Amino acid sequence: MRSRPIGFLLATLAGAVLALGGTSAASASPSTAPASTASGDVGTADACYTWGGTLREGSSGEAVRQLQIRVAGYPGTGNQIAIDGAFGPATRAAVTRFQSAYGLAADGIAGPATFNKIYQLQDNDCTPVNFTYAELNRCNSDWSGGKVSAATARANALVTMWKLQAMRHALGDRPITVNGGFRSVSCNSAVGGAANSRHMYGHAADLGAGSQGFCGLAQAARNHGFTEILGPGYPGHNDHTHVAGGGGRFWSAPSCGI
Repeated sequence: MRSRPIGFLLATLAGAVLALGGTSAASASPSTAPASTASGDVGTADACYTWGGTLREGSSGEAVRQLQIRVAGYPGTGNQIAIDGAFGPATRAAVTRFQSAYGLAADGIAGPATFNKIYQLQDNDCTPVNFTYAELNRCNSDWSGGKVSAATARANALVTMWKLQAMRHALGDRPITVNGGFRSVSCNSAVGGAANSRHMYGHAADLGAGSQGFCGLAQAARNHGFTEILGPGYPGHNDHTHVAGGGGRFWSAPSCGI
C-alpha cells in the first residue's frame, strides 16, 4: 500500500479525435503533442492508458475492457462485472456507481470527467495509487507456478487491486493492509492453503485488520465485486479477512454476521 504523487501526464492527445458515441478506441501510450479537441472528447494523455473518446452502452473493444478493470469494484452488492470489452447494462451500472462515489455526474457514460478521475487514481504501471503489484505477490517475482499463466495471474491481481481501491474509498480512504495475494502452487502448499485456493489464480488478497477491523473489511467487501469473503468465525480466518474474485460465490465470516 502506498500514497504517492499522481502519475499522470497533463498533455493533449495527438492525432484524430474520436466522435461521441458508438465503439471507441484508445491509445496504450501517452502523447505529448498538442491536438485539437472537440467538446466531449478526452484531452488528457496518461502514462498508463489513454482513452480517446466517450464510451457508453453498446461500445466495445479494448477501451471498454480497460474501463471495466477500473470500475470492477462498483458492481453492486453481491455482483461481479465481466471484464470482456462489451459495454452492457452491468458496466453502465458500475460506471454510474463509480461516478457517484466521486461526485461526478452519474449518467453511466464514460467521458472526460470519468477518465480524468481514473487518471488521478492510477499510477504509470496501471495499478491504483494505493496498491502495488508487490503487495499482491509475496511469493515470487514473475507470477509463475500458479494454476494459470503468469500473465493471467498478474492481470487478475490488477483487477483485485482496483476492487480494493473502490473498497478503500468507500471506507473513508483509510489505508487497507494487504498481507499477501498471488501464490504459486508451491507457495500455497508451504502455507497450508486450500488445494483450490483462489490465491493460485491471482484473484485473492488477505487483509490485515487496519483501522477498519476484520469485520468492517469483510462487510464492505460484499459491495465491491468479491465473490469469496472469509473472515472471523470461519476456520483459520480469525486473524485476517480473505477476499477474492472468480466464479461462484462463498461468503463466510460468522462472527461478522456474514
